[in-house]
Amino acid sequence: MTIIADGGSTKCDWILLDEAGNQVLKTRTRGLNPAVVPREDLYQRIKENNDLPGLFGKVSHVDFYGAGCGTETPRTALRLVLEDLFEGAKVTVQEDVAAAVYAATTEPGIVCILGTGSNSCYFDGKEIHTPVASLGFSLMDEASGNYFGKRLIRDYFYKRMPEVLAKEFEKRFDLDPDVIKQNLYQKPNPNTYLASFAEFIFTSEEVNGYFYKLISEGIIRFIDYRIMCYKEAQSVPIHFVGSIAHFSKDIIEDCMKRYQLELGNVIRRPIDGLIEYYRNHRLNVATQN
Repeated sequence: MTIIADGGSTKCDWILLDEAGNQVLKTRTRGLNPAVVPREDLYQRIKENNDLPGLFGKVSHVDFYGAGCGTETPRTALRLVLEDLFEGAKVTVQEDVAAAVYAATTEPGIVCILGTGSNSCYFDGKEIHTPVASLGFSLMDEASGNYFGKRLIRDYFYKRMPEVLAKEFEKRFDLDPDVIKQNLYQKPNPNTYLASFAEFIFTSEEVNGYFYKLISEGIIRFIDYRIMCYKEAQSVPIHFVGSIAHFSKDIIEDCMKRYQLELGNVIRRPIDGLIEYYRNHRLNVATQN
């Protein structure tokens, strides 16, 4: 049997497929971004799940696609954890852009992730190209959940948020400066903490002028830095994966018109497309090796 996992900073979806491609189990753990989650916490987050420990030693393959797996050190750290837990299984760990590509398209295109974090790649129909390294939430991640959360907090404290929204923001979140600084600088997963504020935008009953401007500015920055860097940008579809992309689809489309870009598929949860990809393209290879 094969486990495929789609891991973000906030949550990680795990799917168990049998040899025929049937879904045997679907479960979820807390986020497993090895760039921000310490090794012992990676162990703990997997072991605390009710379903996964029963599969240790029973599966043949574990294919993990995750945020924070774009560079060698965190990717290796997570692979070693998975090899230790899933004893005897062949383990692969790839960056989350691979799962996004497999879920979004089989044709050439640019595939973007807008979730807790953000990223992009070019898929030529066979290989994935990521010429811009992802340096995480502190330096990059334009238009991501943590980007918008950061913007909201800054606007609130700089008094740039409309008064009516500021009062609602105060009711929804603990805005004590000491609490915020403790979560950002002393506790683990500051990116996930920041992203939790973004739901203030996306659970609103309407996209008001302030939210529209906020989202548009983030999307424009993302297009400038993470889409227009590809020479193929204006000749192939641009696909998006992730919750932020799902809730911002109309604004993304508006922003892309300025650049004469073609919007492709917008997928909220890549795991479903990933299952279909495995059934059609990978499962026979996985179960025979």
